[in-house]
Amino acid sequence: QVQLVESGGGSVQAGGSLRLSCAASGITFSRNCMVWFRQAPGKEREGVAKIFTDGVTTSYADSVSGRFTISRDNTKNTVYLQMNSLKPEDTAMYYCAASAEWGAWGACPIMWKNKSRYNYWGQGTQVTVSS
Repeated sequence: QVQLVESGGGSVQAGGSLRLSCAASGITFSRNCMVWFRQAPGKEREGVAKIFTDGVTTSYADSVSGRFTISRDNTKNTVYLQMNSLKPEDTAMYYCAASAEWGAWGACPIMWKNKSRYNYWGQGTQVTVSS
């Protein structure tokens, strides 16, 4: 059974930092492209950052580029999201995601921000940034 378990969320003031973690089980983690999404109340779920299996190739949404850093530890089956210079507009539920199909290929979806590409999701961790 696949499980993705996020942790590390919380409440911070603008300008602060948080580090999210997502521990995976039930998948061959080292072959999976891992992606962080977020969803604010009343808004669509949006892709925030992705990391390829090599742990080096990354992509970010424009809204977080330069402030967020995604990383992974394949020995711990865990992906991280370091969030610095947080803004109130970063307030959202944050989810990690993976895909059985793309995991079999050991690749990332071309349209990685499209939530329909992923069938494995965690329960989410809440991030609240106050001004």
